[in-house]
Amino acid sequence: MKIILSTERLLLKPIIKQDAAFILKLVNSPLYIQFIGDRKLKTVKEAEDFIKNGPQKSYNENGYGLYCVRAKEDHLPIGVCGLLKRDFLPHPDIGFAFLPEAMGRGYAYEIAAATLEYAHHALKLNTVLAFADPANERSVKLLEKTGMQFQKHFKHPDEGKEVVLYFKKFSD
Repeated sequence: MKIILSTERLLLKPIIKQDAAFILKLVNSPLYIQFIGDRKLKTVKEAEDFIKNGPQKSYNENGYGLYCVRAKEDHLPIGVCGLLKRDFLPHPDIGFAFLPEAMGRGYAYEIAAATLEYAHHALKLNTVLAFADPANERSVKLLEKTGMQFQKHFKHPDEGKEVVLYFKKFSD
């Protein structure tokens, strides 16, 4: 399976149908539902459809998407990270989420920082956005640690809740 990028401890690979059980577990974890939203996926089949119509569709249409974060030591999936192109934003945005047991180990920063470098150097993007629930202090701190800057508060058109928008402009 293609490796999108590799860090000291992590691999970023495309999400495939065989990752459906992992995706189901991730999107139904309490913090995912609280801060990202309920994707209403309850079966492996629904997770397979989500993979096909979400990440895999984005790879084909945009050349990027959400990818599976795997630990190098055992290749087990521990989270997702990648870039999304949303109709309501003028630039791609970085997104990430991890299983509860993988939190607090620096994985999110490690892969988010590498993903931003990938966005700039491999994808030649000039600007990457990010948004987060302002109550999600860990995500907000991570965005700031990667060099992203606060832009504004706005109401998420799909979720209907207020979020904070961040941006990173790259210069050579």
